[in-house]
Amino acid sequence: MAVETRIIRIKPDRVGPDVIALIAGVLRKDGVMAYPTDTFYGLGASCFSKRAIQRIYRLKKRERAKPLSILVSDLGMVRSLAVGIPRLFWQLAEEFWPGPLTLVLKASSSLPEEILGPEGSVGIRLPALPWLRGLISKAAFPITGTSANISGEKEIENPEDVIASFSGMVDLIVDGGRTEGGLPSTVVDLASPDPVIVREGAVPRSILDGYLQERS
Repeated sequence: MAVETRIIRIKPDRVGPDVIALIAGVLRKDGVMAYPTDTFYGLGASCFSKRAIQRIYRLKKRERAKPLSILVSDLGMVRSLAVGIPRLFWQLAEEFWPGPLTLVLKASSSLPEEILGPEGSVGIRLPALPWLRGLISKAAFPITGTSANISGEKEIENPEDVIASFSGMVDLIVDGGRTEGGLPSTVVDLASPDPVIVREGAVPRSILDGYLQERS
């Protein structure tokens, strides 16, 4: 069923508090938005909204076995989302956050099952864009960070393509201009007994190997 999509245009380097409050209000009402990240456009919703998460899976035609990563506003938020956080997490976060590195941890019981990966894990990232961290802080909950595309298709960096693909399907499109693109975030699984690079992306394996080898 089609929905009325509101489009707002921002300059990512200066987003006012009124705009932040507007976007947060949409997300608090189980809304879904398309928005610019430091890599590509993403689909965002409250990670606690089962209804919104289900909508994102339908929009992306994504298999339920593939979990959605989430974005946080600061390291303090991670403590409420994960348990048994290893020392390696803090080392990697200190070195590479904020930035395009997703770290998979064992999820706390506060997160809904719909957002979780294998064995109750969750992928977490601290985005580089200050306005996005400010939005998450204002909303007071993490938001989903999955790419705004159909599962298996190319990520989108052009807002016009996002509007063409998702107008009438999401509640809000935040047009922040063309994103940097490049490579998606690198994903490192720290929930397993031994850390594993699940996906090599913007942070190269060659840089991460030193940290992972020291751990193992």
